Parts: sequence; structure tokens; C-alpha cells
Amino acid sequence: MSSSAQKLSFFEKVGYSGGDAAANFVFMTMVCFQASFYTDVFGISAATAGTIILVARLWDAFFDPVMGVLADRTNTRWGRFRPWVLWTSLPWAVAMVLAYSTPGFAPPVKIVYAFVTNILLMTLYSANNMPYSALGAVMTGDVVERAKLNSVRFIAALVAQFVVVGVTLPLVFKFAGPAHDRQQGWQMTMGLWAALCLVLFLITFSVSKERIHPKPEQKTPPKQDFADLFRNGPWKIMFSLTLIHFSLIALMGSAQYNYYNYYADKAAFFDWLEKLHLTAPALAPGATAPGGLLEWMGYIVHGDRAHLADSNVSFVGYSVMQMLSKIVTIAVIFGSPFLARRFGKKAVAVGGFTFSALAYMGFYALKPTDITGMALMTVLTSFVYAPTIPLLWAMFADVADYSEWKNGRRATGIIFATIGFALKAGLSLGGAIFLWLMSWAGYQANQPQTDQTLECIRRSSSVYLAILFAICTGLLIMYQLNKRLTIQIADELAERRTKGTAT
Repeated sequence: MSSSAQKLSFFEKVGYSGGDAAANFVFMTMVCFQASFYTDVFGISAATAGTIILVARLWDAFFDPVMGVLADRTNTRWGRFRPWVLWTSLPWAVAMVLAYSTPGFAPPVKIVYAFVTNILLMTLYSANNMPYSALGAVMTGDVVERAKLNSVRFIAALVAQFVVVGVTLPLVFKFAGPAHDRQQGWQMTMGLWAALCLVLFLITFSVSKERIHPKPEQKTPPKQDFADLFRNGPWKIMFSLTLIHFSLIALMGSAQYNYYNYYADKAAFFDWLEKLHLTAPALAPGATAPGGLLEWMGYIVHGDRAHLADSNVSFVGYSVMQMLSKIVTIAVIFGSPFLARRFGKKAVAVGGFTFSALAYMGFYALKPTDITGMALMTVLTSFVYAPTIPLLWAMFADVADYSEWKNGRRATGIIFATIGFALKAGLSLGGAIFLWLMSWAGYQANQPQTDQTLECIRRSSSVYLAILFAICTGLLIMYQLNKRLTIQIADELAERRTKGTAT
């Protein structure tokens, strides 16, 4: 197939990207809020919550390779990967609501409910997101088009992340009503996000098209697929990198929520939000808040300094910081394709992870009252990390190309499925380790924390992240697919496909 025939329209890029936007309504909620939802809202201990998260996400990780084998062998008029986006869309929406609902069961039954609904949601996440990710690798074989597609995709994902981290907690606070029923608030908020996900998945299915197909005569047994993987050096590096990287992301999401909720000084946060005009006097009992979008969303802090512990200052403050992070990331990510063309994906990723390791150490130096310093560090860390976000997923597609180039067999599904295994295993380890650390440090939900607990939160938000970023940098340095080799592989595969079509 010619290069020009594999150019993607802007409409197709945006439509495909809606699927990743939808996925991030589950992913970012899981990374940023699931741990605190289980401990502070659902009402189970940190240790139990850590075990639930670990088991569900490890199950999800082990299911990914199974899903890869299924997707590679799916054969419909819509293609191999695209139909899975359609088939899983409605069950996904239902599972989202169930996983963030709190039934009035006895404690042991509630724990079973949490296990079952979390595993159900993670299974559907794999059945949808693994084929979705592989779909991007078969929409075009043009490496430049892939970089553009992944940039649009991750801009859409970041817009969704912006909404999730910026709006979820204020909406929970708003839907909780005068009774401050956060269980109701979470259920209604997730119902809203679930409906949006359903619409986005249907758009993705409607506009995407698979253009790269395995040879019709290719009949590779699953055993051969896995044997090819373990001879694939770039896959080994990316598998290890993904495991560490997503452990880091899970740790970061859970730790930073607690950093702003418990470590940051609420009075200093109130003063900072006051300068942004996001505060209002405390309401008298029974009084109705004035109108306005920010007011309706619960994005105004009501209260005074005598009652800050009972206000939503942490919700609004955390949300504002995360929205600031996403604004910077979205602005910087537009330059990612240019940097990749100029220096190569590997070089840009090495630089981004190196500077991220240095930047995250800065959070450890901040005092609880230094809210402006927290905002500046948020901008800095987002700026240096942003260019790496779309490039890593484009590198996964390069690994699939390398496998085809070396072995003569296309196995996109199993490549993305095993990378997905590492991703989910990393998320499970990062989230569970943080909760276990908090349990060891004496964490008590919705209570003032001890110095030992605050130090654990502080290190988890800075030092531990910096160490993990440094490990990722070392792995990237060993990655074999530099700019020159990636272009060579793409050109040779395009030539093979052209000859195959002619034949």
C-alpha cells in the first residue's frame, strides 16, 4: 500500500482519539481516586483496599495476553480490533457505575462486591483498550502519520484527564448534596462519565479503518507468537519500561491526591484559592448558594478559617493543580511530533524521563504552606514529562514493526497485549504498594495524619517517583530502535507490502 494511501484524515484521527478519551475516564479515576474512594468513601481499610486493587489489576494484566490472542484471530467485516470497541462499549458503561457504587451490605459482603465489580471493570477495560491500542498500529504504516495520530490521540486523552482530575471531585461534592453523601456523589458522577464514554466509543468505531492486515496465509499458533516475543530485544525493553513506568504513574496519582489533601496546609491553600476568586463566605444553615457554572459544579470553597477542615478546599485545590498540569501538558505535547522528527522518539523520551527524575525531587523540598511552589513544580514536571507521552505508544507500534521485519509475521495484538500486561501489572503494583506503605505508616482515613504518615506521603510524591523515573531512563538508553533503524524498518516493510499487493 502506498504511503499516500495510508494518510489519515483529521476527522479519522479525532474520531479514533475519542476512544482513548473515554478510556481515561476509567484510567484517571482509577489512578487518582480509586484508593481514596475505597478507604474514605466505600469504607474499607487501606490494607484491604490495596489487596483488592492488586488482585483486580493483576487479573487484568494476565487477561491482556489472552485478549491479544483473541483479537489477532478475530475476523469480521469490520476488521480484527475495531469490533471489540463496539462490543464492549455498553457493558463498560454499566460496570463503571457499579464499581463506584456503595451498597448497604455487611462489611464482608461489601469487600466481595468491591472485588467482583473491580475485576469486572478491569476485564472490560482490557477487552476494549487492548484492541483499541492495537487498532492505531494498523490504521497506517507511515511512521510520521503514526506520530501525528498518537499526538492527536493523547491530546484527546489529556483533555479527558483534564476533565477527570479537574471536575470529578467538585462534581462529587456537588452531587453529594446538603447531606454530604459522597457515596451518592460518586455514583452520580460516574454515571455521567459512563454515558459520555459510551458515546465516544461509538464514534471511534464509526470512523476508524484498519488498513494493515496479516498475510492471508499467515496461520501462526499462539506458542509461536510468544516465542517470537522472547527473541525481540526492543519488546523486552519496552515491557520492562512499561512495568516500571505505570507503577510510577499509579504511585504518583494516589500519592499526589493525599499530598494535597493532607500535607498541604489548608489555610495557605484557602489564601491561594482566594486569589483565584474560587472562595466565598460560608453559607448560613438552609441558605441556597448563588448561581453560576463554577458554583453549580461545587468549584467554590465555602467556609472560613475556623471551618476549613470541613470545607472542600482540598478538593478544589487538588483539582486546580491537576488542571494546571494538564493545560501545560496539552500545550507542550503539540511539539512532540516535531521533536520526534528532529531527534527521534528514543532521544526525546530519554531526555524527558531524565529531566522528570530531577524535577520531581523538587516536591520534597517544599513546605506545607508553599502552595505557589507546588504550582510552579507542577508546571515544571508537566513541561518536561509531556513530550514523552505520545511517543511511548508510537514506540510500541515500532516494536510490532520490528517483529514483522525480523520474523516475517505480523502479531500486533500480542505485542500490545503483553505491553498491556506490563501496564496493568505496573498499575496494580504502584497502587497497592502506596496503600500498603500508608497502612504501615499508620494512615487513618479522614483524620489528621501523624508525622510518620505525612513523611510517607511526601516521599511517595517526590523521592520515590524520581528513583522510578531514573530507572526508566536507564532502560530507554538500552532500547535498540533509534531514529535511523526505525525509518529503515518502515521503508523495508512498506516495500514488502507493495510487492505482496502486486503479487
